[in-house]
Amino acid sequence: MQLFRKKTNSDGWIAIHIQQDGICATCVKRSSAQPVVEFVAFFPFGSGASASALEKAAKELHAERYECIHLLNANEYQLLTVEAPNVPVDELKTAVRWRLKDMLDFHIDDATIDVLDVPLDKSVGNRNHSMYAVAARNQLIEQRQAMFADAEFALRVIDIPEMAQRNIATLLEKGERGVALLSFSAEGGLLTLSHRGELYLSRRIDVTLAQLETSDAELKTGYLERVTLEIQRSLDHFERQYHFITLSKLSLAPSSVAAELRTHLTENLYIPSEVLDLKTVLDCVKVPDLMSADMQQRYFMSLGTALRLEEAVL
Repeated sequence: MQLFRKKTNSDGWIAIHIQQDGICATCVKRSSAQPVVEFVAFFPFGSGASASALEKAAKELHAERYECIHLLNANEYQLLTVEAPNVPVDELKTAVRWRLKDMLDFHIDDATIDVLDVPLDKSVGNRNHSMYAVAARNQLIEQRQAMFADAEFALRVIDIPEMAQRNIATLLEKGERGVALLSFSAEGGLLTLSHRGELYLSRRIDVTLAQLETSDAELKTGYLERVTLEIQRSLDHFERQYHFITLSKLSLAPSSVAAELRTHLTENLYIPSEVLDLKTVLDCVKVPDLMSADMQQRYFMSLGTALRLEEAVL
């Protein structure tokens, strides 16, 4: 199974995100106006058995009606930047696989590989450019396929958080400006910078949501300063590398600390920041649970996953 694959029908995805304490399931359908959130649901592990929670989700959500897309967690894959090989399209993945053999923390023969192109500035011609390569262990992919098959989910696609966040960022685009979007979870922070629906840059930040929520003022200040420094470095790198894209602001994904984080970043960054309310870009009428920032934070990545459109196959 490819990590990225074309969508095969127009009925919308059911997105499954296995978190530390349970399974998030969401369904979003595209419309002529805002995408419509059909449902969100959470299935706790209870005794810790993710397989049984997945089976319960499949039964309660009538999984047979949907195609399923599964979101990996940050520790389940590697996202690496490589120079785009000068080879025909049908040889691209083979060439990238060869370049990755000394970059992975496991043997290349044990890896499932996919690639994401980073578009060039059209005004500078066909100079060398970078690509993202996604690598996951074959064993993990096979285990997930088996688990979803046992639960009777029609697993069609496996995706990653960077692309899920890119999907939400696309809804924020206005005019020709790029979008910077920052989220936090139990896995840490994720900063993505995108333009015209394409992911140009992503950075992981080694600060978790729980750390930002600490009541220890000295610790919190340290975490906020670390986040600010990582964002500033990333923005500086983006400006040097992609000078043809102008960022208008930094959007902060909903969370319990988003407002406080915005205040700190506004005081320390040259780029303005705002707290994102998903209700401004998604039709959430059917899902009153998404009124709160905490619930928006829990389902943020699975909603982004469910927003998936067809990807170009490289």
